[in-house]
Amino acid sequence: MAVTETNHIKSILKHLILDPKGFTPEHAAEGLRSILRGEASGAQIGGFLTALRLRGMEGDPNMVASLAAESYRHALRPSLETSDKSRGQFGMVVDIVGTGGDGWNTFNISTTSALVAAAAGLQVAKHGSRASSSNCGSADLLESLGCDLGIVSPSDVAELVSKYRFCFLFSSTFHPSMRYLAKSRRELGFPTPFNVLGPLTNPVLPDRAVIGVHSKSLGPVMAEALKLLGRRNYAVVCGDEDLDEISIAGTTHVWHIQENGDITNYTIHPSDFGVPAHPLAEAAGSSLEENKETLIRLLNNNLEAKDEAIRDFVLVNTGFLLYISGMALSMKEGAAIARETLESGKVYTLLSNFAKATQELREISQSPSN
Repeated sequence: MAVTETNHIKSILKHLILDPKGFTPEHAAEGLRSILRGEASGAQIGGFLTALRLRGMEGDPNMVASLAAESYRHALRPSLETSDKSRGQFGMVVDIVGTGGDGWNTFNISTTSALVAAAAGLQVAKHGSRASSSNCGSADLLESLGCDLGIVSPSDVAELVSKYRFCFLFSSTFHPSMRYLAKSRRELGFPTPFNVLGPLTNPVLPDRAVIGVHSKSLGPVMAEALKLLGRRNYAVVCGDEDLDEISIAGTTHVWHIQENGDITNYTIHPSDFGVPAHPLAEAAGSSLEENKETLIRLLNNNLEAKDEAIRDFVLVNTGFLLYISGMALSMKEGAAIARETLESGKVYTLLSNFAKATQELREISQSPSN
């Protein structure tokens, strides 16, 4: 069956149900394309998602890569160029993100680590959304601290990253076509392959990234999908507890996509960062208000005893991002840079400046001349 632009979602669904062995990544992309164009009904979308799940698509890196590539094609993609910088002059851009869905409900580690990494000198384009499987998502936390994330458009990203070394790309803004899937995904109530696409579809295509996955079985699948998508110098990580971050409690599994495309599998431990291990229960997240207060204490270097595990959790995740990005020569040095940056107050200043910049964008958009 040749895949053409004229194929309708109905024929794709028929093929997926009646001839699953002949269903290819190209067919999957064609089905998603039809959905993202608004051509499919709710019943057809639900059928497509259910059939993909029953087919085991989330375990096939070719399928995952094909769906991610199609999703990316429909994204609003910022140009990382400014009036005085070409893309080549712009320099490295990174991200640290997880799939969610691990059930541990830890503190907002990747969001905090992204801020620390930016304050340490990396340029971070953080791709994220509101909470779906936790009490407090990355967007929820940043908005509670004054960031007006909904106003940030593709045309703002390069300037914000250039000025503040940090920008948050709200997935609902940069992937508007995904709204067609939202209702069906919510009503189905079970994970589909789209639960893992978010970390693969950052619209700026970061040069390097740490991507956490919610199960060890997904690690090699995600790494191979990233390789098929042409990503290099990315690391997929999963804590031994099936945690979608580098664990502060013990061993973390890493699938590192090297510059030449080879995937290296190894394990790391908090001791590799010069940081003590802590039980995960000591790094648990809580309500939005409590997570906000914890972050403020961290950024102001005004820790309580209960914050030490969360701080060390941030140090190992930030340290690893600094390490794979080449800012640190070792994981231990990465954690040391992260600690120094946290204690300096630079992270709080960066967050305050970014929040103010987003508020100013809102004011400009509401001025009479616009």
